[in-house]
Formats: sequence, C-alpha cells, structure tokens
Amino acid sequence: MTETLLATAARFAEPHADAHGVATTPIPGLAVVRETMPTAIQYAINRPLVALVLQGRKHVAMGASTFDLRPGESLLITADVPTVSQITEANLARPYISIVFEIDPAVVAELVTEMGAAPFLAGAPIRVDPTESEVADAALRLLKLVDRPATIPILQAQLLRELHFWLLSGRHGGAIRALGIPGSHAQRIARAVNLIRSELAAPLRVEQLASTAGMGLSAFHEHFRAITSLTPLQFQKKLRLIEARRLMLSAGEPIGNAAYSVGYESVPQFTREYGRLFGVTPARDRRQQSVA
Repeated sequence: MTETLLATAARFAEPHADAHGVATTPIPGLAVVRETMPTAIQYAINRPLVALVLQGRKHVAMGASTFDLRPGESLLITADVPTVSQITEANLARPYISIVFEIDPAVVAELVTEMGAAPFLAGAPIRVDPTESEVADAALRLLKLVDRPATIPILQAQLLRELHFWLLSGRHGGAIRALGIPGSHAQRIARAVNLIRSELAAPLRVEQLASTAGMGLSAFHEHFRAITSLTPLQFQKKLRLIEARRLMLSAGEPIGNAAYSVGYESVPQFTREYGRLFGVTPARDRRQQSVA
C-alpha cells in the first residue's frame, strides 16, 4: 500500500467526512471513510463492494465468520449480506481511513464477456485478501480526479472500468466474476434483492420475487439463502430494521414515523423485532447514541 494513496484519501476525507465518517466523492460508488476514534457496532446490508483499508483496523462479522482488517488488506463483499462491523483502531493522530468502492455488475458483465472463459468461485460472499498494487494504483488515479473536477466526466468511466478489470484479474477475480455471468444464480438473486430494496415498505410476495429471478419457488428459496445467508422474509425484515434505525439515528425521525416508513403497521411489533436484532429498544438506542 503506497503512502501516496493514504495521503490522497486522508486529504480528501478530512474536510468532507460527514457525522458518520463517510466522505462521498463526486464519482458514483466511490467514498472514503474516516474515523478518529473506535466506533459503536454498525449493522448493514451492503451492496457488493470492495473496501481498501489504508490505516487503522476494523472488525467485520457475517454470521459465524469474522474478519479483522488491517492496513494493506481489502474486504470484498459479493452479495447483499447482513454484516456487523466496528472500527477498532483509530485516533486523531492516526485516523481509520479506507476507500470503499461499489462493484458495478454491468461493468463486470461487460468485462467478463471480453476477458473470456475463466473459473469463478461460488463460495462465501465475504473474504479478505491483501490489496494488490494494480488495484491500489487504479484507485489512486481515480481518487486524484476529485482534485480536478473537469476531468471527472471525461476520465471516470475508463478508470472505473480499469479498477474493475484489475479486481477481476486478481485474487478477488473468481468471486467477482459470478456477478457478471449472464443467468448466474448471483445475477438472478440480485434482481430479486433490487426489488426488495426498491419496494422496502411493500408487503413481500415471494412469488413475485421468484418470478423476477426467473426461478421456481423452491429453487429461489434455496439460492436466495445460499447467496444472502437469509430467507427472503428475514432479508426484508433486517433491511427494514436497519433502514428504520438509520432514519431514527441519522435523520432524527420519530420512532413511529421510522417504523411506518419501512412498512411496519404496528409500533409494538417494530419495537419487539428491533430489540431482537439490536439488543436494545428503539427509545433506549436513541438515548445511548445521543449520549455517545
């Protein structure tokens, strides 16, 4: 990992990071995370992404699998899976810094076609590997565009494509490749996940999801759980609760408003399910976060 990449990311993030430590760039799907102290536990269902850790340390868990990320390592998430994470090493002198890059399935599909046949891995949706120099170099050149805004509309597409290419060519390639294979289970389940995300507050109709994925009900249930680690109903419930928590803690929404906006019809039911997932009631969670 080059000091230049760390310096460039830190220089951008320091004035642009929001209250949650996220500095969004003008380049779609690219952000820098900066935290100056260890964080509380964070819950998320991320879209497929790669996170390059440049400084500090972070702990990530999915089910029984746990990962400790160090500088010079990359976290790869190839499916919409629930994660629990916490930045464990950060301070004012050496803040936690990482570059987060969302994987674009359309770019992956295009590159897979051009690169030709190669093996792909259908294993765990989360893995950690050393960051390869070609990936770090492409990320650096992409991030440097932010300092020259006029270059972004001209150069961002080719640099985003190059970054995807090096990811596909390296250690992560086999796991990412499945996202770009037409008709793969990963692609089909991704279509169903996108529908759940776009209609989060709507009642869940598994038949519609299976149809969107182009699968029979039995096959859909099997592959959905294999890829996301959850049933469709469990996935929707976790996504609703995580979004409601974001609305409460980040946007300041009242508890009832947050519950109804993600599709709950009963605040008591919302409170019970919130407590099961986060280990605390919505009201107490708000109080604890405001004190922190």
